[in-house]
Amino acid sequence: MRKVCLIIGAGAGIGGSVGAKFAAHGYHAALCRRSDADGLQTLVEGIKSRGGSASGHLLNAVEDGAIEKLVETVEQIGPIEVVLFNLGAQIGNRPLEQTALKTFELGWRMACMGLFRLAKAVIPAMEARGTGTILVTSATAAVRGNAGQHSHAAAMAGRRMLCQTLNAEYAPKGIHIAHIIVDGAVDAPDTLGKMLGADMFEKLRAAKGGDKDGLLLPGEMAETYFHIAHQHRSAWTHELDLRAYSDLAWWNHAP
Repeated sequence: MRKVCLIIGAGAGIGGSVGAKFAAHGYHAALCRRSDADGLQTLVEGIKSRGGSASGHLLNAVEDGAIEKLVETVEQIGPIEVVLFNLGAQIGNRPLEQTALKTFELGWRMACMGLFRLAKAVIPAMEARGTGTILVTSATAAVRGNAGQHSHAAAMAGRRMLCQTLNAEYAPKGIHIAHIIVDGAVDAPDTLGKMLGADMFEKLRAAKGGDKDGLLLPGEMAETYFHIAHQHRSAWTHELDLRAYSDLAWWNHAP
C-alpha cells in the first residue's frame, strides 16, 4: 500500500503545493477542501498528469464526525504517514462590537477543535507504528495579537499551544508535530486573493510578486514542509516561521 499525505485545506496555494510535492516523492496525496469541487479536481488531475497519485475529498471540518469519517476513508488507501492541517480561521479585521459570538466560536472550531479532532483520529495508528508527522500551518496571530483580530488571534494562539501539548505527549513516541507560522502574505488566489478581492490581489502581485520575491511562494514553502516531514528525529523542528526576505519579522514589526 502506498503511504499517504493527507492535506486538510487543499487550495491552489500552500495545501495544493504541498500535496504536489509529496506526490512527486511517491506519496498518495489525499486533498481535502470545503467547497469548489472543480478546483479540487483540477489539483488532483494536475498531480496525476505528472505521474503522481492523488484523490480529492470535500470536507466540512466543523461538521460533527466529518474529520473522523475522512480519516477512516483515507486510511483505506494506505497508512497516513503525514498530515497537513492547513485550515485558516481568518475572518478579517473586525472591532469587538462587530464580532458576533458565533463568529468568534467558528474561528476556535476551525483552528483548535478541528486540529484536536484530527489528532485524536490519526495519532492512534501513528503511535502503533511508532512514526508519523503532523504539519500545522499557522499565522502571525499565533504570536502577536493585533486590533480587530480577536477571533483569529485567540484561535491561532490556541492552535500553537495545542501543538506544544501534542509534542510533549507524542514526540517521545516517534510522532513529530510542527507548528509553521506563516508571517507574511502568500501568493495564493484561493486565500489572500479571495480576502483582498481580485483587483487588490493583482495590485499586490504587481508591487511585490513575480521576480520581486516579496510574496511567499507556495511552491517554495512546500520545500520547507517536505523537509520538516523528513527530518531525522535527533534534530526535529517543532516551530518555525516563514516570510519573504523583504518583510520585517513579526517581533520587529511596528505595532
